[in-house]
Amino acid sequence: MIWDKDRKLRAESVWRRVPQATVCEAALEPTPGAHRLLFPVDDRLLAGADPVALAKRPRDLVLGYLGNQYDRDEHFDRFFAPAAARFDHLVGGKWTNASRWPHVRFLGRLPFEAVHGVYGRSLATVLMLPERYAAVGQMTQRIFEAVLAGCLPLAPADIVHADRFVPQELIVRSGGEVIERLNHLQRIASTQQHADLIAACLDRLDLFCLSRQVDALEAVLNTAVDPVVALERGAA
Repeated sequence: MIWDKDRKLRAESVWRRVPQATVCEAALEPTPGAHRLLFPVDDRLLAGADPVALAKRPRDLVLGYLGNQYDRDEHFDRFFAPAAARFDHLVGGKWTNASRWPHVRFLGRLPFEAVHGVYGRSLATVLMLPERYAAVGQMTQRIFEAVLAGCLPLAPADIVHADRFVPQELIVRSGGEVIERLNHLQRIASTQQHADLIAACLDRLDLFCLSRQVDALEAVLNTAVDPVVALERGAA
């Protein structure tokens, strides 16, 4: 089984035609012939999340992002950088070519243990994806790292099936809309409306539950062609 988590396996790859190989992708719309296997989040973490407590948590940052630069410049330019000029923010991760955004506060790489802390200080984040992810609805682990810390994820509208990842209220189409949403979120911070938004985001993470991904994986394994049978077919 090949899990093409970075979408680097070309559609014409020989591995997609080998009977003994099964390709899985972490996308809502996988390549024809591939199987869906999303990034998993522990069911127990979702069950233990308290939207009201998360909404009441003090947050000294309006905007935060933890992740690497890889192929995210377009989304960063359009959605994150304009808001970073207006609000307190932090960006952690490997950004090797960031000189074009001198106003953005880059922290560099952070240990995984620090991820929850930054999101726990941040009111919101932006779900920035490489185009090859956005075009097929492939969401990264950033979404549940943020939501489980009570950090609301704003999703660019060009992400296929964005409404399956976040409530309609958190879908944005421009940097201006990001700024508008952040102003609104500042106004409702710590209120029941804020808690309801976090709860709606938590509900959408059910899509990624580990138990669902185990079921998906077992289904793939149960339908995979037996290698011996495949060899016999090839010999015939």
